[in-house]
Order: sequence, then C-alpha cells, then structure tokens
Amino acid sequence: MKISDVVCYDAILPDLQSSTRDGVITELVKALDGAGALGTASADEIIKSVIKRENEASTGLGRGVAVPHIKHNGVKKVVAAIGRSVAGVSFASLDKQPVYSIILLISPIDDPDKHLQAMESIFRHLQRDNFRKFLRQSQSAAAIADLVKEADENPSL
Repeated sequence: MKISDVVCYDAILPDLQSSTRDGVITELVKALDGAGALGTASADEIIKSVIKRENEASTGLGRGVAVPHIKHNGVKKVVAAIGRSVAGVSFASLDKQPVYSIILLISPIDDPDKHLQAMESIFRHLQRDNFRKFLRQSQSAAAIADLVKEADENPSL
C-alpha cells in the first residue's frame, strides 16, 4: 500500500492553529469530516476515540512526528489527514521533544490488514530523515501533497 492511497488531500493542514495535542487532533478530524472522509461516523465520536487512544499510549514517535490512529466502525475506508505545526505540540513523545508533523490515520474496524498496511507505509516514510525534513518544511497543502506522491515513487526521500 502506498501512503498516497490513504491520504485525504483535502485534509492536509500545513499550518495547524492549535498548540495542544487534543486541539491538533480535533483540527485534523474536522478536516477529514469537512472532506466527507469519515463515512457515517461523527467527528465528535472520532475525536473522543483518538484522544482516548492517545491517553492510553502516546503515538508521538520522536523525531518531531506523531501518528495518532484508531479503528472505528463508522469509517468505511482507511483514510489519513496530515498536519504541520510550526511551533510544535507536546505529544508526550518518546524523546520528550515537540511534534511538528502529525499523520492521523483512521481505519475501518473490520479491515485490520489494511490498517496495518497503512501504518507500515506511514512508518516507512517517517523513518527517512529527508521525508521528515521536507514534511516539516512544506508550507502549503500542495507542497505536502507533492511530497507524499513523490515519496511513494522515490524511495530515497
């Protein structure tokens, strides 16, 4: 699976306004909702589920990135939103550093294989220094979308 297959390009936020983890999650979920990507699930249900998941274990991976993710029965297909925080947000990351790039992944509850494939693709890209650097530096939704598409085609990114 390619990361470009799951990213909702209408839910790319290059300048997140919130300075808190829960605020960032809310912004990203509302972007997916606004793009019509949540199926029958309500944005409020998704927000509560993601925050509950974060409270159980942080998805702040370190190196300035976080990948909050859940499976939800109202969602019909795997979908991701991408957000960028200029100032950084505390996500209780493993390295205790702020997070600047957030990829929110929401998957159907009845397709765990697709969820794992999407997570693997996202993690593969986030392990690359260049991808993380370019994601953090991208100042527009179009630049982030181009990066995502190029990353699938160019493994050195």
